Amino acid sequence: MSLTIPLDQPGTHFGHIRLPWSRDTSAWGHLMVPVCVMGTGTGPTALVMGGNHGDEYEGPLAIRRLIANPPVLAGRLIAIPSLNHPAFLNGSRTSPIDGGNLNRAFPGNPSGTVTQKIAAFLNDHLIPLADIVLDFHSGGKTLDFLPMAVCHILDDAEHDGRCFAAATAFGAPYTARLREIDDSGMLDGAAERAGKTFVSTELGGGGTTSPALVQLAEAGLRRFLAHGGLLADTPPPPAPPPAAPTRALDLSDPDGFHFPATGGLFEPLVTLGQSVTAGTPLARIYAPDTLSAPPTQITAQRSGLIAARHVPGLIAPGDCAFVIGTASDAPTP
Repeated sequence: MSLTIPLDQPGTHFGHIRLPWSRDTSAWGHLMVPVCVMGTGTGPTALVMGGNHGDEYEGPLAIRRLIANPPVLAGRLIAIPSLNHPAFLNGSRTSPIDGGNLNRAFPGNPSGTVTQKIAAFLNDHLIPLADIVLDFHSGGKTLDFLPMAVCHILDDAEHDGRCFAAATAFGAPYTARLREIDDSGMLDGAAERAGKTFVSTELGGGGTTSPALVQLAEAGLRRFLAHGGLLADTPPPPAPPPAAPTRALDLSDPDGFHFPATGGLFEPLVTLGQSVTAGTPLARIYAPDTLSAPPTQITAQRSGLIAARHVPGLIAPGDCAFVIGTASDAPTP
């Protein structure tokens, strides 16, 4: 595994992460993941990524827009718009090559599958170089989220405060703090275990995007870089608009996650951002193969704000149907 461009030379360099990929059509072939390195060669380093999941588009677009109209940097930026490049080209969450979910593959394996090799290169060669790390996400084809910057609740108070401050600086309408329901193999954990200032996002979803969300993603990226001390010309051209006050969103309660035991035709009864109380009907699920059975109902397990919802018209048992969080107007750690 190698990088085709230098990491330590001033200027802007375009190239690829090159990973061995032997297959029927290319015995000595490689996977080529596009990457851009730009900056002064001195100062802090930011590692910024989109396309960890291939059906999430705000990150790839924000990074491409930044590359097309770059700021003057006071440090080094390593930018990877489509980290899981095979999934990105396929418009899928997971890789069409090996079925791998990159965000469950860390720390990776340099001798493993293609997805494991991408994770290993990032874990072993790029994350150690970074001071701050931003990994863009949205809901993909199956979920839709309120636009939020996200950080984890960390046991180390200094590290926790550093990540929360960077997430707040992103300037999304919501700044969410959570503990993952399943954090095994995540890029987040790899960066956090290395002591890095780490921020993720959830910016919409549905397998598409909008002008407003792309603009929010790019402006948030520029504010994130400014917060990390990487911008020499703050505000950069074009200047990111001042962030509106961000609302704190606590997603740490497991009762906020709703997973139905039945599947079928999904009828949502509430909308993103709506306030609900415990027991509020959230959705009906109609059995797909019989017309005589009454629908089952999902009801709110707790009071709060609808932060995420299932998107497709069909839902399977165990799918995440809704996430309810607690919002406040003043984000505090």
